[in-house]
Amino acid sequence: MDWPTGLLGFAAGLLISVATAPVGVSGAVFLLPVQVSVLGVPSPAVTPTNLLYNVVAGPGALLRHHRAGTLRGPLTRLLVLGTVPGVVVGAVIRVFAVPGPSVFRLLIAVLLLPLGGWLCLRTLRRASRPAPAREPSPRAAIRLAMAVGVAGGIYGIGGGSLLGPILVGRGMPVAKVAPAALAATFMTSVVGAGTYALLSLTTTGDIAPYWSLGLACGLGGLCGGYLGARLQPRLPETALRLLLGVLALGVGGLYAVQLLR
Repeated sequence: MDWPTGLLGFAAGLLISVATAPVGVSGAVFLLPVQVSVLGVPSPAVTPTNLLYNVVAGPGALLRHHRAGTLRGPLTRLLVLGTVPGVVVGAVIRVFAVPGPSVFRLLIAVLLLPLGGWLCLRTLRRASRPAPAREPSPRAAIRLAMAVGVAGGIYGIGGGSLLGPILVGRGMPVAKVAPAALAATFMTSVVGAGTYALLSLTTTGDIAPYWSLGLACGLGGLCGGYLGARLQPRLPETALRLLLGVLALGVGGLYAVQLLR
């Protein structure tokens, strides 16, 4: 990796994480196309490289949430409990089954486009009586987290871009969902990146992370994630929900465009 590529990766990680960390999204889902189209990371190495980004970037936002005391609570434990085994399964599927991305992209577009639009419309209408929060049961939360973990292991996304809109769409406050989603993303990425590193010892092909580029992007995300987490308490719930809805629309739209190519 040369210096211009490293600086570009750092800048991309910084800018993306500042915008996404306030709503519990690491930004890896937006970094993925940058790595493929701009930085030239081949598939399937882009998946563990993206997970490596989450490993390095995650502590920035998590440190801020820990100092604020917002990481405690059962939701964080439930999401971590589900995503960690899921990402191992996803990594094994990615290496040995090599599933095509079309079905995944279609599912994400179908899920996030209407969900993001609904979140934006619901936020802008500002109903006089906000709907009460409908927290998922512990079993439902673990199942949801495990499904997201499998997707993260296969396609290199941390899971916050999926967990956040779904849980906030149920009426949960962003301030409660964001720290839990970021913690699950971090733990998932640690286990996922380690799994890929071990699998690279027994298989052929580009399945090990691009360490230098992943570290450069992650250092940018480390700084940006801390700044984004500091911004969160200063932003009203309405703005956070609207931002999460826009991000969901962006992710869904990104995958929809990729399907049409």
